[in-house]
Amino acid sequence: MKLGVFDSGLGGLLIAKSIRARLPDMDMLYYGDTLHLPYGNRSGEAIYEYSRRAMEFLFEQDCRLVITACNTVSASALRRLQQEYLPSSPWPERRILGVVVPTLEEALEKGCKKIGLLGTHYTVTSNVYKHELQKLDPGIEIAQNAAPLLVPMIENDGIQWIDPVLRHYLKPLLDAKSECLILGCTHYSLLKSQITAIAGQKILLISQDEIIPAKLNDYLNRHSEIANDIKRGGQTRFLVSDLTDNYLASAKNLYGNEIKIEKI
Repeated sequence: MKLGVFDSGLGGLLIAKSIRARLPDMDMLYYGDTLHLPYGNRSGEAIYEYSRRAMEFLFEQDCRLVITACNTVSASALRRLQQEYLPSSPWPERRILGVVVPTLEEALEKGCKKIGLLGTHYTVTSNVYKHELQKLDPGIEIAQNAAPLLVPMIENDGIQWIDPVLRHYLKPLLDAKSECLILGCTHYSLLKSQITAIAGQKILLISQDEIIPAKLNDYLNRHSEIANDIKRGGQTRFLVSDLTDNYLASAKNLYGNEIKIEKI
């Protein structure tokens, strides 16, 4: 069996790469639904349907556990996938994990009292980070701002023009005196240097490519029945629902020139 990593596009490749560095022998299958990118501007029902089909495909490909690297899916569809889809599916023993709670746990472990969240339109308007933070520590403040232009700019080789757009999106979070900034989309990990240049060195960046591998390793240590089912041959396969020259160039930029992507 394999570990599955799912994202709405290619941003999750950064998490896949960091998982590979932390767990080099684990067999892994990456699936990016590039045909329907970006999820952040879709309806909740569309996001659920796209992600349900993705889970079905990944389980058919023998994935024991799937990490939904996409924050929008974690915000919109994760609970429904876990509580409705999975128990009634042919694979009720499989598992689906998200990225929102581990990210908030990291912010709290770092001692952040005022959190800023930069996310997709859906992630921010869903208030999932705010709701989950209330469960963890209701005394912590969180300011949120949606950044709908960032993913299309990153996916379409537009980072060189991103600075004024990024400044616009970061301003409300900086004005709120945020002590740390959660990069609430897998793509935003690519912008760490630009964000630091705007926000300053004193603000801590919480980037999911740096968090998820360690959280996954802890989870597997606590669930040996899952860890033991995943093969340790170091194999990685990358699949997408649509492939263009632009996507391929983006994938190489994100993961490395050695990546081989298949369109399914």
